[in-house]
Amino acid sequence: MTTHLDDKALTGVVGLDDILAGGLSRGHVFLLEGSPGAGKTTIALQFLTQGAEQGERCLYISLSESEQELRDSARSHGIEINEAIEIFELVPPESLLDADQQQSLLYSSDLELGETTKLIFESFERVKPHRVVIDSLSEIRLLAQSSLRYRRQILALKHYFSRSEATVLLLDDMTSDTLDKTVHSVVHGVIHLEHLAPDYGAERRRLRVVKYRGQAFRGGYHDFVIRTGGVTVFPRLRAIEHKTAFERTTIGSGIVELDALLGGGVERGSGTLLIGPAGTGKSLFALQFVAASIARGGKAAIFVFDEELGLLFARTKAIGLDLEAMRDRGMLHIEQLDAAELSPGEFAQRVRQRVADFDASVVVIDSINGYQASMPEENALILHVHELLQFLNRQGTNTFLTVAQHGLVGDMRSPVDITYIADTVILLRYFEAYGKVRRAISVIKKRTGAHEETIREYRIDQSGLILGEPISGFQGVLRGVPTLVSDTQSLMSVPEGEDAHS
Repeated sequence: MTTHLDDKALTGVVGLDDILAGGLSRGHVFLLEGSPGAGKTTIALQFLTQGAEQGERCLYISLSESEQELRDSARSHGIEINEAIEIFELVPPESLLDADQQQSLLYSSDLELGETTKLIFESFERVKPHRVVIDSLSEIRLLAQSSLRYRRQILALKHYFSRSEATVLLLDDMTSDTLDKTVHSVVHGVIHLEHLAPDYGAERRRLRVVKYRGQAFRGGYHDFVIRTGGVTVFPRLRAIEHKTAFERTTIGSGIVELDALLGGGVERGSGTLLIGPAGTGKSLFALQFVAASIARGGKAAIFVFDEELGLLFARTKAIGLDLEAMRDRGMLHIEQLDAAELSPGEFAQRVRQRVADFDASVVVIDSINGYQASMPEENALILHVHELLQFLNRQGTNTFLTVAQHGLVGDMRSPVDITYIADTVILLRYFEAYGKVRRAISVIKKRTGAHEETIREYRIDQSGLILGEPISGFQGVLRGVPTLVSDTQSLMSVPEGEDAHS
């Protein structure tokens, strides 16, 4: 069967073709393996539907599910199986289900395996498809009964299909023998699906291309989800593949004292980490840069893990930051995220889309503590954040991350140390002086230029953020309990009864 089609068969799965560098090589046999519920059937239906939309003949050979079950499964995703997709339901002859007609001496697995193979070939010759799905290999493995016979059977199928130039997808639910890698060495490519169940939250799914002969592909694990409409894959982000030319200018916050502390502001295309205990105003400092950017005509995106949006809108409006108005004008994208329902790959994809489609010049992730809750391991978190920051930096985007430390004063610890991957680190602290709890801010790191080495006190009132002059005459401010070392005082005066908002 000759074909005028492209060299690659698109899978129809969003993100998967990117991982496969364009799709599946035509005329070859591929293996899609994973435990029951991992998403094999859904991907197979999308693969055939994509072919049908391109005018190709498609064949689904089912050894485990009935035709009605397949149609119901496709319909649940809004996929309608049309006449271009032939479903061949390969079931045992009725005589095999009748105990009186079963032959205990003459009937053997050899005869049943041979009959199964014959029916597969007959259906193929009748349809002459461009794309084929065989679901699943577990049935053939059980009929073969030995690894040698199973390998020979797979080789026979491979050689038969290769002569016809059809693109074949073999499904394996890995229920009969999870250690048998016979098919891996025979097929042209292997895609492995994993279905994970965390201690809390929704199940997580990820895939990995184990093998693809003669073709470079995007290695490693890639998160994916199954929703109405089918499978969506989120290719693992590689910042090195994305580079945008931009002018490195200094971005101000709109607060003179804060910009002075930062040596003029933060450089465009850099990442800033705001770290401190709960209630010190980390989010508010990040939102100050958002408001300043929007005032200059830019756009911003905020991803909130920890706070309900209604509460955030109310408390920021009380101090002069109307986030709702910014959103309604189309200048701000703000999104509340549920860490228990979100994978790191999907989150990275959402951030990428906001930068690409919304043209956000400032991105706020509030907070890394919530982001960490969606991560299985801390080491993976650091790698994900590093890659995401590198990507955003290369797009000329300013990123602001917040991290809440454990404790309030004295020795405080962070749940994860990412200070080394941020370009600028702003440290917020509580300290006690003259019987009052006060706040202090300092810049402990800035890669892109000089900054003040001082500590400034700040307060939060109805006017927003107010920073004072550098603190002098005290030492031990960052430890929480400063001591007076000179008569010179530079602490801010806080009016009695003032209600400070955190």
